[in-house]
Amino acid sequence: MKPHQQSVPCGCGIDVHAHLVPEHFPRYIGNALPADWPSMAPAHDCHRHVMISGKVYRTVSDRCWSAPKRLADLPAMGLALQVVSPMPELFGYWMAPAAGQQLTRYLNDQTAALVDAGGGQLAGMGVVPLQDIDLAIRELEHAVRVLGLRAVEIGSNINGLPVGAPMFDPFFEACVALDAAVFVHAVRPAGMERLVGPAALQQVLAYPTDVGLAAASVVTGGLLARQPKLRMAFSHGGGTLAALLPRLQQGWQVFAALRESISEPPADTVRRLFYDTLVFDDAMLRQLLHAFGPAALMVGTDYPFNFQERAPMQRLESAGFDAATLQAISHRNARRFLGLDPHKDSE
Repeated sequence: MKPHQQSVPCGCGIDVHAHLVPEHFPRYIGNALPADWPSMAPAHDCHRHVMISGKVYRTVSDRCWSAPKRLADLPAMGLALQVVSPMPELFGYWMAPAAGQQLTRYLNDQTAALVDAGGGQLAGMGVVPLQDIDLAIRELEHAVRVLGLRAVEIGSNINGLPVGAPMFDPFFEACVALDAAVFVHAVRPAGMERLVGPAALQQVLAYPTDVGLAAASVVTGGLLARQPKLRMAFSHGGGTLAALLPRLQQGWQVFAALRESISEPPADTVRRLFYDTLVFDDAMLRQLLHAFGPAALMVGTDYPFNFQERAPMQRLESAGFDAATLQAISHRNARRFLGLDPHKDSE
């Protein structure tokens, strides 16, 4: 068969990279409304404008908050489960901690409500105000223990600080203690001043660059040496990490300072992390498999935004993976990442 005629390998796929935006945002409870507190404004048909700092940040459809419309799209995508997480611009790291905590609490409650409406076909990731680690840990506890969310979504940087910085260790230690997986998504990336072209290039070019640097910081910062049980995934196929890895591995072999600061070969460390398949290219998927191994990749789509992988399971099949690899990437790795039946799926 030609690639576009190939059938979906199964209806059992798990999408770990899909977003929600709530239908409404709450009024800020406090004396001074943060300038970047989000709100909604009417748009055309079933769409709304997400307003941030008085400007339209993004126009979104009701698939962002409607469980029935979301569920109706899953069969054609070959998906049995979709893991939803808030749009990253809603993280609120740039707000005062109390305001950030107020916003993330609302988002977590909305995520849990969408999951409840999903009839077992949706799972959720929480968000936390990482600009204040103590508040972040408290909100993580609420998201996991009270709301039942299985993971937490964090930014590729926290106000410019890399996720691999040791200052975030207490938060990751709490994630391990609560058995919460961590999904790292690009947000407010570095290097925007180097791009030539329209604003959409932030998503197209700057996001994978920032994710690659975030993943590299985890490797070079020794996070997994300190938290070996941490389950951590990176969006957009790990961004530029697969291209950076040969240089990092060679540098580790050449420079004594790198061998002293990085406890194991980088090529080994990257295989203890997870990555989504959102790279829009068969050859790149095969490269990710070569660099990171079949146990590291999981389906990601960026649903329901326009810049999404609309046929994720067909993409896996057209990449030419064997049956065992298809099973691993389509759902088994995601179940292990999320802590669903870990013993069964590690067999």
